[in-house]
Amino acid sequence: MSSYRMAARPASRQRLPLVDAFKAVASQLIVLHHLAFYGPLSDGAYLLAPDLVAWFSQDARMAVQVFLVVAGFLAARSLAPEAVLVTPNPLAQLWQRYVRVALPYIAALLVAIACTDLAGRWMQHDSLPDPPTLWQFVSHVLLLQSVLDMDSLSAGVWYVAIDFQLFALLLLLLWAARRWPDGPSTQRRRLARALVWGLGLASLFYFNRDADWDNWAVYFFGAYGLGALAYWFSQLPSGRARRWRMGALVLLTLLALVVEFRTRIALALTVALVLAWSLRKGWLYSWPRSPVLAYLGKISYSVFLLNFPVALVVNAWFTRHGSDDVWVQSAGVLVAWLACNLAGAAFYHLVEQKLSRLGRPRAPQTLSA
Repeated sequence: MSSYRMAARPASRQRLPLVDAFKAVASQLIVLHHLAFYGPLSDGAYLLAPDLVAWFSQDARMAVQVFLVVAGFLAARSLAPEAVLVTPNPLAQLWQRYVRVALPYIAALLVAIACTDLAGRWMQHDSLPDPPTLWQFVSHVLLLQSVLDMDSLSAGVWYVAIDFQLFALLLLLLWAARRWPDGPSTQRRRLARALVWGLGLASLFYFNRDADWDNWAVYFFGAYGLGALAYWFSQLPSGRARRWRMGALVLLTLLALVVEFRTRIALALTVALVLAWSLRKGWLYSWPRSPVLAYLGKISYSVFLLNFPVALVVNAWFTRHGSDDVWVQSAGVLVAWLACNLAGAAFYHLVEQKLSRLGRPRAPQTLSA
């Protein structure tokens, strides 16, 4: 007698507690950054804790580097676990990526437009985006708003476009390496790593030092490439080769910091080394055992998408119905932080999960005796 059973979950879709923890902390820092930077409530909180609010306003945004490194690490793990592109159809893979990322993002844009309209009924503030035009919305749907110099419909959504650019660029490099004529797989692996390493160094030494490039993936590819290379180098079977390559990666990144020190790049290197070390030692899959961090990591994308419009509504409500007392204003910031997480959780279960499934290929079935 024979029966069908579903194959085991692919490794690329396995939950990684440490990655979830990184995403959880980074997403919360981005929420707090937006709360400190936008809206009138932060003015009252600043009077109570000026140093803390100033740090959230200026420095907490560096948490984006954590997302960049983690994204590169996971992209390398899913696209080319052994540094050779595994998908037979890169364009189909890119489309699946767009569907998974863009559909929840477009839904969040619609929520943001509605929230902005509601907030505008209760307050007038320079943090409120202008009513969108049709072309402005289309440019966001196409993930081209920054390239076309369009005003953003919501804070932070520029990252979604950059993440898609980075994924497409890595996919292109891996495809080019796989197209190497008549080369053995070892040679193609080396070529893939060399291409990613070369573009990553170009980013660290040139593009990332010029803010005019910050609408393009090459500006951020240094951090993204660190994540991808950290995954590949930690997988090398030879301890000597692994140590040599990781050492070279660290030294060249430090050299880029000597040329021009950037805290964001130092943070990216630190995150990449932690991920590589945890993967090599095995605790990437088992630590930390925190259901709270695991859940916050799981909903981090939804929280990231919705935190700004939800925070605007809370700011507007307190402006209309609250008082100017600093304690009331500070309480409003805490209410906004809680509302961002609750709205993100609801959006994850009701929208993101359902829409992102459309971009996932069906799990294969295997025949077992």
